Order: sequence, then structure tokens, then C-alpha cells
Amino acid sequence: MRATFRNLYDQFNMAAFIRDRRTHAMSVLRWALILVPMAATVGTLCAAFLWSLDAVTRLRFAFPWLLYLLPIGGFMVGLLYHLTGRSVEGGNNLIVEQIHEPGGGVPLRMAPLIFFGTVVTHLFGGSAGREGTAVQLGGSLSSGFGRALKLDAEATRILLMTGIAAGFGAVFGTPIAGAVFALEVLAIGRVEYRALVPCLVAALVGDWTCLSWGIHHGAYHVDAMVPVDASLVSKASLAGVVFGLVGLAFAEANHALGGWLKRVIPYGPLRPVIGGLAVIALVWLFGTQDYLGLGTLAATPGGLTIASFFGSNTYPWSWALKLLFTVVTLSAGFKGGEVTPLFFIGAALGNALAPVFGVPTGVFAAIGFVALFAGAANTPLACTFMGIELFGATYAVPIAVACFVAYLCSGHNGIYLSQRVAVPKVPAAHLTPDATLRDARTHRASRRRTRA
Repeated sequence: MRATFRNLYDQFNMAAFIRDRRTHAMSVLRWALILVPMAATVGTLCAAFLWSLDAVTRLRFAFPWLLYLLPIGGFMVGLLYHLTGRSVEGGNNLIVEQIHEPGGGVPLRMAPLIFFGTVVTHLFGGSAGREGTAVQLGGSLSSGFGRALKLDAEATRILLMTGIAAGFGAVFGTPIAGAVFALEVLAIGRVEYRALVPCLVAALVGDWTCLSWGIHHGAYHVDAMVPVDASLVSKASLAGVVFGLVGLAFAEANHALGGWLKRVIPYGPLRPVIGGLAVIALVWLFGTQDYLGLGTLAATPGGLTIASFFGSNTYPWSWALKLLFTVVTLSAGFKGGEVTPLFFIGAALGNALAPVFGVPTGVFAAIGFVALFAGAANTPLACTFMGIELFGATYAVPIAVACFVAYLCSGHNGIYLSQRVAVPKVPAAHLTPDATLRDARTHRASRRRTRA
């Protein structure tokens, strides 16, 4: 009798095991049928977007007078958003908010609006990036897929994260960093592992699709070789403090100037006009167009690009000028993103710091490339993986150290104000559970007013 019950028990366990595995397999198949076409669509759009950026940048190089149409281009984009895109003006922050608290979703019109707006910004010379466009393309399309398939709130959250991963992985050619970024950017101190595999699949498919369309990403080489010892790691940690503080300054300058412009110029389409005129004035003041656009291509053979900072020459103030051009462009309402300019600023700052620390410029340019972004976006894990994907594993340890130190030193600040503080970097009694960076910034402002 005991043997009979034992056999029944074993059979029951085996049947339960098989049911669990079948349920799991069906879930994997269901997600694959959703993710692959969605990520492939995002990758295709990112390929078209990158091709368009390259084409309009080269067009601007061929016709430098296009710069003087920047205020008009800005007004066109501002008016378009004013008339049809007010619900999507939040950009990346809107997507993060929808992931935290699914509501009406991300409108599908975000995709064509941000695509057009970013291309216009680069055609006329605005200093902006491309990650914002890629993330918004991914978020908008994934939200559209979710609505079409009538997914529940939790599935929609995961799908939005995979859209971010697909866009980020495709536009930079770093799928691992793209997957981790989508998980890490939502909240400081918390990574949503539930979406880990879907985000990785989406990032890989997005990247592979983009590459299959013949898109090639920029390659950066660290030619100098120095031993990765305690001395280099210590220098990287000290430089990480500087990268974190400059990342903080970039974010705060962008928010402060953007907020001031909104108060002074309530009519949205006029703000890019003022910003465009300011960018033209900066070009005349400094006598160079090297700080316009992405910073990946140069109008002249001797012009500065991100790759320039990996060479032997030192450029002490290029990081500050690119920061100035970018803050003026983005705070005025031009579209694009912050990340590629942050790569430029970080690589240039690393190049400037290298002689101070007695390190080859290429090594510190690579570290600064990702560490400053880690501080500004509060994504040290993603930036560490990005550094390894872009520059290899040789300098993985100093890259990781600089990214994490920059993350700590940037405080509860960042370029994405909808990012939540799940685990504070330091004890902060004033932060309620899951407070946003916007809340933290508002609290600091009120405290300053009280002191005044």
C-alpha cells in the first residue's frame, strides 16, 4: 500500500512538473511572438533614423549656411509639438512614468514627431543626441503593440521596458548595455530582473536588425596600453568624482535653464527660436562649428569629434564648450537626446584630465566616455557594460570604478526627472518611498528659498 501511494505521489509530482514546464514554454513562445516583430520594427526605424542623421549632417557640412535657419527649424518643430504633440512633450520621462504607473500608454504619434524633430535639429546644427529619439521610438511602438494585443498593465510595463532596450541597443550597437539600461534607468538602487530576459532579447533583435540594414556604428580605439593596477584604479576613482560632478552640473544646468525659459517665454514655439539664435551667437563667439550636432563627424579634416579625444593631443576646454552648446540647445526645446553629447563631454573631460593624472589620453577618454553618462543618468551598471562592449574588457575594472564613483557623486540628480529613488545613495530623510528626482529637486529648491 505504501508503495502504491508513493507511486501516485511521484506521478502527481511529475504531472505538475510537466504542467509547469508547458506553461513556461507557452509563456516564452507568447513573448517571443510579441518581442521579435516589435524589436525588429524598432531596429528598422532606428536604422532609418541613423541613416537620416548621417545624411542631414553631411548636408549641413556641404551647406554651412543651414545653421542660420536653426531658429526657423526650431520654430517649426516647436509649433508642431504645440499643435499636435503636447501629450508627448514629456519624452523619455513620459515613458518612465508609464512604466511606473501604466495609464493611457504612450501615444503612437510620439514616434514620427520625435523622428522629425531630431532630424530637423541636426539638419540645422543643434547640439543634441540620438538616444532620446531611439528610446521614444521604442517606447511609442511597444506601447502601440501592447494596445493592439490588449495586454494587461504588468505585461505593458515589461513591453515598454523592452522597447527602451531595443531602441538603445540598436542606436548605439550595445545590446547588453541597452538591456541593462532599460532595467536600471527606472529607479535608483533597483533593477527589475523580471524583465531581464525580454529586454535582452529585444536589445539583441533591435541591434541585429539595425545592423542588417547596413548601419555601422562608430568604433573607438584605445591604442595606449597601461597596466591595470592599484595606481590606475585609484586615479580612475578620483577622476570619477570629477565625472560625477560634471554630470550633475550638466543635468542641473539643463533643468534650470529649461525651467527659466518656460517661465520667461510661455509660448513654446518661441523658445527654440531664442535657443537657435543663442547657438548661432556661440558659433560666432568661439569661431567654430565643432560643437554642433552629434560630435561624431567633423565638417573639416581638422575638426573635433569624439574620436579626436582618443588621440595623443590634449583639448583642455572642449568638454565645457560642448556642455554649453548642448545645454542651450536642449533646454530651448530642440529634440534629440543627451547621451551622445555626454559621450563627447565625458571623452573630452577624460582627455583633459589625462595629463593631470599621468595617464594616456585614450585610456581616460574611454573611461570618461561612459562614466560621465553613468553619473548623469544614474545607470552605472549599464555604463560599465557599455564600456566593455565598446572598448573591450582590458580596462573593465577602472571603467567600473569610475562609473560607480560618478554615480555616487552625482547625488539625487539626473537627466531623467521621472526616475525614482528606490534606494537612496546616502541617507535622505526628506525622500519619501519611491520619490522621483523631480520631487528631490523640488525639495532642494524649497529648502534654498527657506534659507534665503
